[in-house]
Amino acid sequence: MSGTAGKVVAITGASSGIGEATALLLAGRGASVVLGARRPDRLAAVAARVEETGGEVAWVRTDVRRREDLAGLVRVARERFGKLDVLVSNAGVGLISPLDELRVEDWEEMIDVNLKGVLYGIAAALPVFREQRSGHFVNTLSVAGLTVSPLMSVYAATKNAVRAVSEGLRQEAGGSLRVTVVSPGYVRTNFADPLLPEVKARIVARMDEIGLAPEAVARAIAFAVEQPDGVDVGDIVVRPTAQA
Repeated sequence: MSGTAGKVVAITGASSGIGEATALLLAGRGASVVLGARRPDRLAAVAARVEETGGEVAWVRTDVRRREDLAGLVRVARERFGKLDVLVSNAGVGLISPLDELRVEDWEEMIDVNLKGVLYGIAAALPVFREQRSGHFVNTLSVAGLTVSPLMSVYAATKNAVRAVSEGLRQEAGGSLRVTVVSPGYVRTNFADPLLPEVKARIVARMDEIGLAPEAVARAIAFAVEQPDGVDVGDIVVRPTAQA
């Protein structure tokens, strides 16, 4: 199979930002999309947009901190569309702060969502991909993992952990599975909403100044997904040209 048409793609963090843009783009190119996120009202709204353009879509409330929710997302894909070709593990949180503030609960949240959420997705989808003898994992990382900066050490650690898991998975996958990591730079999303006010103001200002539209990252994901069988696009960095 090559191209996007006819593929079934499950996406976490699909209710806004990069996940929403990816769902709309892939559905527009003929994929059936299965949307997962914590906000059912937003999921329903995104699904309605997909349907308005003639796309095929299903959705299920998904908290990636819960292993059973990822199993449910994969199950919905198979029950509704008969298979799963791609799992886009896009859900993530960036509760950045100085380590001196000892925001341990935030550290735990980032580990639970950014790292364990991806692992739970692998646990749900890998047996299915093995059974099908085909499948594609796409994991959203961050340029914060490429160059570690103050305030971002734990966030970067979770993204680098997923990078390591992804590379190990790629090496174990054999010739029938594909693994892609996508590392965005500044993107205009709601990433900064939960941050401390002084940190949020700085991040939002930089987003407004140079941030990419989420669709730019969605196009990078689509590029990896649409490659012919046997072509594995392993690592994509997508950042504004003005970002250092």
